Amino acid sequence: MPQSIRPRTVTHAAVFAPLEGAGRAELVAQRLTDAIVLGILADGERLPTESLLARQFGVATVTAREALDALRRKGLVATKRGRGGGSFVTYAGAGHGRLQDERLLGLSRVQLRDLGAHYAAIAAMTAELAADRASESDVDNLRRIVESADIVQEGAARRAQGTFRLEVSALSQSARLVREELRLQSEFGPLLWLCLRNPDYRARCRETQRGIVAAIEDQDGETARRLSVFQITDAIEWLIEAKAVLETTAENTAGPTNGPKEEE
Repeated sequence: MPQSIRPRTVTHAAVFAPLEGAGRAELVAQRLTDAIVLGILADGERLPTESLLARQFGVATVTAREALDALRRKGLVATKRGRGGGSFVTYAGAGHGRLQDERLLGLSRVQLRDLGAHYAAIAAMTAELAADRASESDVDNLRRIVESADIVQEGAARRAQGTFRLEVSALSQSARLVREELRLQSEFGPLLWLCLRNPDYRARCRETQRGIVAAIEDQDGETARRLSVFQITDAIEWLIEAKAVLETTAENTAGPTNGPKEEE
C-alpha cells in the first residue's frame, strides 16, 4: 500500500463501485446523493452517462436513468442536452441538513446500531494493524493531517474525518480493509458524522484523532482499537438521540389526529 493515499481519487472509485444486492434505483440515488452532499462529487461536476453509470454500478440502464431522475427532482443534478451536455451536480451545500435528516428518519435504531457495529469493527482492525505496521514517517504524515485540518466549519471537519479514517486504513496495509473503509464511507459516512454539526463534537473528534495517532506511534494497538471504536459508537449514540428529537418534532408539527369532527 502507498504511504499516503489520495482520498479524492479513491473515494470517487468507491462512489461508482458496483452495488451489492438488488440494483434498485433508490440505492443508486442514495449512493450519489451521499457523495454529492459529502462533497466527493463537487458542484458543477459532470456525472458519467446513463450507460456508463449502469455498467459501473452493475445495474440496468433504466435503473441508472431512474436514479438520475430522482436526483433531478431533489435539485441535486441538472441535465443539459446537445454538445457539451450531460448531467451535472447542481448542489453547493444548500439543504444539506434537510437531506440528511430525512435519511436519518428513514433508518431504525436497530439499523443504526448495526451499521455502527460493522463500521466500528473495520475501524478497530485497521487501527490495530496500523499500530503494528506504520513507519515513523507514516505517523508524521498522519499527525500532519490531524493538525492541519480546519475544524471550524462542519463540512471541512467531516472531510477531515473521512481523510483521517482513510489514511489509517491505508496504514493497515490491507487492500481489503481499505476497500471496505471506502465502501462504508461512501454509503454511510455522510450520515455517521452528522455529530460534527456540533462544535464540541468537532473538538472532541480531533482529540480522539490525536489519541489514535499517539497510540499508533507507540505501537499500542489495543488503545488505537479502543479509541477508534469509541469514536464510532459515540457518533452512533448521537445519531440515535438526534433521531428521537426529529421524530418528536415531526409529531408535534403534525399535531393531534383525532379524525374528522362529527356534524352537530
